Amino acid sequence: MNKLQRLRRFLALEPENVSPAEKLVSTLGGFTGIFLIAWISYQVTGASGAALIVPSMGASAVLLFAVPHGRLSQPWALIGGHLISALIGVSCYQWIPDTFLAAGLAVGLAIGAMHLLGCIHPPGGATALAAVIGGPAIHALGYQYALTPIGINTLVILVTAIVFNSLFPWRRYPVSLMRFTEAPPPPSAAAAAAPIDRRHIEQALNDMDLIVDLTTEDLERLFTLALEHAERQRLTPEQIRVGHFYTNGRHGAEWAVREVIDEDPHEDPEQDLVVYRTVEGRGLHSADSCTRREFARWAARELLPAQD
Repeated sequence: MNKLQRLRRFLALEPENVSPAEKLVSTLGGFTGIFLIAWISYQVTGASGAALIVPSMGASAVLLFAVPHGRLSQPWALIGGHLISALIGVSCYQWIPDTFLAAGLAVGLAIGAMHLLGCIHPPGGATALAAVIGGPAIHALGYQYALTPIGINTLVILVTAIVFNSLFPWRRYPVSLMRFTEAPPPPSAAAAAAPIDRRHIEQALNDMDLIVDLTTEDLERLFTLALEHAERQRLTPEQIRVGHFYTNGRHGAEWAVREVIDEDPHEDPEQDLVVYRTVEGRGLHSADSCTRREFARWAARELLPAQD
């Protein structure tokens, strides 16, 4: 390993496999979230400066709009992480006269509380710290700091993230609003040689004793897709069935989900037809037909409707 490779490894510098559309949407989402927080908070409270919006909301915007499906971005992490940290920060400021000690304890106790309550949200540490070192405007609020600005800021960015991410069919926030989940992959040599299910993933996480910003379902999907790509396996025409859902697996605006709603089977592949309608993504609500073989070339994998 040469020096450049060592530096890249030290910095964890890896290429980002994210489409340009996804990057643009994240950028617009961050702008929209912070703009609405500032504007709505001002309309409600008439406050300004630190009493209007806390810097930690900028970090939350990164998570909610750049990583909306991440574990640390979900609603309980957002709400619990900020409100609990705000209360701890105010308590440390009021009860501990030494600023340095109060600042350290505020962040440390906030991390511990978020761990215990299952709401790890990194910006919560900044929320706790701001309660100690935020200056006279913040100190004058006392425990009201948890309601205004933290409570209002959190509510606004939560609602904004739900609405904004719903405008793009390949995104949903929270992740529980996703309409489809991955179907079990077809049998493959890689899957048979190394079957992986959720129990294995949970055990591995316990062994490593790590917090990972992915849900167990996301990790399971990641490993499943990795095995599929390792086998370079696509769906075959025989696997395209009426009443089932399929995606092209593309990113951003190109992403789509189709449901096969009818078929006209035939021994000749050129006359073996399926009828489909697009239920998510590009071409939403449109319907068309093609040969089963053409549909299989379009489809990357099968999906299942999410359970309510």
